[in-house]
Amino acid sequence: MATDSPMQLGMIGLGRMGANLSRRLMHDGHHVVVYDVSADAVKSLEADGATGTSTLADFVNAIEKPRNIWIMIPAGIVDQTLEQLVPLLDADDTIIDGGNSYYHDDITRSKALAPKKLHYLDVGTSGGVWGLERGYCLMIGGDSSAVLRLDPIFKTIAPGEGSVEPTPGRDPKSQAAQGYLHCGPSGAGHFVKMVHNGIEYGMMAAIAEGLSIIKGADIGNQENAVHDAENTPLRDPQYYQYDINVTDVAEVWRRGSVISSWLVDLTAAALAKSPNLDEFGGRVSDSGEGRWTVEAAIDEGVPAPVITAALYQRFESRDLGVFTGKILSAMRSEFGGHNEQKAAK
Repeated sequence: MATDSPMQLGMIGLGRMGANLSRRLMHDGHHVVVYDVSADAVKSLEADGATGTSTLADFVNAIEKPRNIWIMIPAGIVDQTLEQLVPLLDADDTIIDGGNSYYHDDITRSKALAPKKLHYLDVGTSGGVWGLERGYCLMIGGDSSAVLRLDPIFKTIAPGEGSVEPTPGRDPKSQAAQGYLHCGPSGAGHFVKMVHNGIEYGMMAAIAEGLSIIKGADIGNQENAVHDAENTPLRDPQYYQYDINVTDVAEVWRRGSVISSWLVDLTAAALAKSPNLDEFGGRVSDSGEGRWTVEAAIDEGVPAPVITAALYQRFESRDLGVFTGKILSAMRSEFGGHNEQKAAK
């Protein structure tokens, strides 16, 4: 059903998230003005009903005052974008950073924009490439007046009640129950999203490790096991003679298990398409939020061993621990004359 409070929003950045956010808003009756350095990206949104612009100045001029401008770009280029954008704006305009900026930067930017009477909101946005259909979970930081004014925008972007059962004892019409939440002043939205992504690191790592253990449950059947001083022998091979279909395990976990989740759903879908995941090399990126979550845990004195280990696992996946391994091999060679074992082809 179309919104009963249509608004106009400007969107800067038309990657997967920015484009789908724009489409979701237009599907619900909002008017979206778009700008991107890629002319093709702008044309694609124009075809869906957006007002396209080719310069930041044209973009700003196409938006009614007070302007509402959502920036959906990598955290590393937010400041340079603001340097170009802010001089074009007027008092009471609102800038929304929906990317994954560091919450410290949000506090700094908000303070810098306050003398110009510009509102700045940080909105942690979770939903990935599926958000167009499912909606996006929104974690919002900034001043209450701007958040209230943009409520129809947030309500459209968020999932709403969807298929999630109401939590007993909670108002099903509350912001949180609809999938968006004003978490507090500047930085609070991205702080909550930062921790959300840190948790995601740990959950993803646990699912991946568990399925890998199941995949290796046939090690007792392997006849080419090496038996020498450099390799710990498998003591009880009779306990590891299972040929378990990992793809089927991921599928059965989706249905009624305690660990059923969207992450397990996505894992099952990936394995159904490619049981051995041959198209992946196993190099896992970290875009910053996991590191910042660990830093916050240290500052607060909160133990976070799971998230920290998951972050280090991502470092290891990119061979960032190779020199550490070389040092370990060198020490074993020096004190025990141990020859380094070559990796199996």
